[in-house]
Amino acid sequence: MNEKVLHTLEFDKILGMLVEKADSEPGKNMCRELTPSTDLEEIRTNQTLTGDALNRIFQTGLTSFGSNHDLGFSIRSLEIGSTLSAAELLKLASLLDNVNRIKIYGRKKREDTPDDSLDEYFQQLTPLVQLAGEINRCILSEEEIADDASPRLKNIRRSMAVTNDRIHSQLTSMLGGAYRTYLQDAVITMRNDRYCIPIKAEYKGQVNGMIHDQSATGSTYFIEPAAVVSLNNQLKELALQEEEEIRIILAGLSAQAGEHTEELILNQRLMTLLDFIFAKAKLAMDMNATEPIFNTDHYLHIRKGRHPLLDKKKVVPIDVHLGRDFDLLIITGPNTGGKTVSLKTVGLFTLMGQAGLHIPALDRSELSIFTEVYADIGDEQSIEQSLSTFSSHMKSIVHILKHADVDSLCLFDELGAGTDPTEGAALAIAILNFLHDRGIRTMATTHYSELKIYALSTSFVENACCEFNVETLQPTYRLLIGIPGKSNAFAISSRLGLSDDIINAAREQIGKEDQSFEDVISDLEQSRITIENEQREIAKYKERIRTLQEQLQQKNEKIDQAKDKILREANQKAREILQEAKDVADETIRDFNKAGPGADIKELEKKRQKLRDHISEKNDRLSIKGKQEKPSAKKTVDPKKLKKGDSVKILSMGLQGIVSTLPDSKGALFVQCGIMRIQSNINDLVLVEEKTVSTPSVQSAGSGKLKMSKSLSISTEINLLGKTVDEAVALLDKYLDDAYLAHLSSVRVVHGKGTGALRNAVHSHLKRLKYVKEFRLGEYGEGDAGVTIVTFR
Repeated sequence: MNEKVLHTLEFDKILGMLVEKADSEPGKNMCRELTPSTDLEEIRTNQTLTGDALNRIFQTGLTSFGSNHDLGFSIRSLEIGSTLSAAELLKLASLLDNVNRIKIYGRKKREDTPDDSLDEYFQQLTPLVQLAGEINRCILSEEEIADDASPRLKNIRRSMAVTNDRIHSQLTSMLGGAYRTYLQDAVITMRNDRYCIPIKAEYKGQVNGMIHDQSATGSTYFIEPAAVVSLNNQLKELALQEEEEIRIILAGLSAQAGEHTEELILNQRLMTLLDFIFAKAKLAMDMNATEPIFNTDHYLHIRKGRHPLLDKKKVVPIDVHLGRDFDLLIITGPNTGGKTVSLKTVGLFTLMGQAGLHIPALDRSELSIFTEVYADIGDEQSIEQSLSTFSSHMKSIVHILKHADVDSLCLFDELGAGTDPTEGAALAIAILNFLHDRGIRTMATTHYSELKIYALSTSFVENACCEFNVETLQPTYRLLIGIPGKSNAFAISSRLGLSDDIINAAREQIGKEDQSFEDVISDLEQSRITIENEQREIAKYKERIRTLQEQLQQKNEKIDQAKDKILREANQKAREILQEAKDVADETIRDFNKAGPGADIKELEKKRQKLRDHISEKNDRLSIKGKQEKPSAKKTVDPKKLKKGDSVKILSMGLQGIVSTLPDSKGALFVQCGIMRIQSNINDLVLVEEKTVSTPSVQSAGSGKLKMSKSLSISTEINLLGKTVDEAVALLDKYLDDAYLAHLSSVRVVHGKGTGALRNAVHSHLKRLKYVKEFRLGEYGEGDAGVTIVTFR
């Protein structure tokens, strides 16, 4: 694809947007080098990769490839057996950690999701977890190696600490002893990596030792007392041993990494490729783009296409088709009506699609493979080359006509403009005939009426126009294929205040045939507008009828359900009443049969009265139920309006709490009641108004009111530096509870590196918390091993 068209159609700006979506520098470089392809299988493969990455983003969320550093030099050093620096090893470990996270991300697919084109890339990743873990264990930062990196280093540093303590103890005793009057300041300082004390110049001969430095004024000498020379020498030797041991440690880690250079090279390549693919997917998501369908028949059909460099909230989508019923499309209409944008949209979509990028259009849009796209758009007149507007355009057109073939797409803006209209129109028709006779797919914009007539009278050539509202003097930017457009010069001039006399005089200058043709176009335009308005009205009526039918059907279904329920309840109630009446009757008959002829009349009367009371009680109860008003429906909670952090009351338990999770399809959810997390159902909940607390008055402001809520401002970080283990764990436990109730997704715990005791205590506590989903040490740039990143469920 020629470089000129990539710039003319602003494909380079699309690449700039793509580069911003990549996370790593190698991925950004790959985005910068993207060019359109002409191989159909390659294009379809790239489109599939972009689509599968977009599906994964929708299903699983975004991921990051930010730790994919360019390790080419480091890997070459490993291949020849060189030792890497601490910084290089940390970058290597950071890449492997990133590889591990990406491999886990690759497995996070729903079980019902079929395999896709990205599975192979994820499976080939090799995290080398042990190597990364060993590097992170030994190297705390670019300047710090862990004490536990080797037993010898630990012993050396322990000896250095003991020697340091002895030196400080010795010098401290001197500061408070015989040398007290000789001191300029009662401090211990370092000169040339050796411990010294500042002695006044007049007393330098009184102190037995080595002079290492002198102050700028000459009033102070920095002397290493003879008593600590041996200790300083010992400390120096230990420092040299420490440097040597660190070199040995780095060499050992480099040797381990050198055993896996092939895996590292493959990881680097795959991570860069995945970063590039997901950048294309993220760009498609931002553009609301879809995968186009490709063909080899040179047929284009763009459905509701939006130019990607225009505001997607304001741009008017266009429908364009070319290559099936006609191979040449002539677009007419007023200036600033959208003709050039239509040309650029078609050309840019072709370049984007062949580069494996989705296009911002409706699905099932079709593109074809073109080996070349030629575009003569814009004014390229040159003072240095003595080229006028017409000359510069004609030079470009000559180049296009020389190189274009049946596999090319040609785009011309204002073809034939910049010279005498009669000659320009004749040239434009000749050029279009040349392209049309060779079957070259072509789009051109023009103001010439001759080209409109040419399109009407030539087979496989079609008119199109960009719609313009004469009443408002505003373009609608809609592209209408099959309708020639008007320049609307007279109408626009009249609306802007030009006198009718001048306009009528201008009309007289137009030939009768031209005027008649313009009138026909005007009549066609008016008829089209009337038909479109009627079609819109019909569509509204159809939609209204469909809505009413759905509402009626739903209403009938509800009535049928209610009727069935009432009948079921009535039948059940009738059975219960009949059964109860039968039981009472049977019992009464048995009592009278048992009584016999000599029965006590008073006793029988009592039983009869008891039966009557029972019947009366039943009647009264039914009567009360009938007279009572229907109880008001319990105020239910709307699942759509319920959100995390809302205060609710569990009716069945009489407890109040905070909504912890949103309800599932069955209405089940969790409510945090103090330290208890209770599973309940949304039908058993009612909303509780949050308490309102008055705030104290302050100077000019009166007393205010503040709603108490668990989602008050809670920091996403807690600093435990300087705390004991017990203090830190207590503070951490309270902070994590508050952060979880505030619905923070993750927090940062700063515990420092030190001996690792505080970090181990924090990790032990996190393992016991059920609402902690996972935690990890910070990455390089996040605080390294000095912080822990906690993610909540």
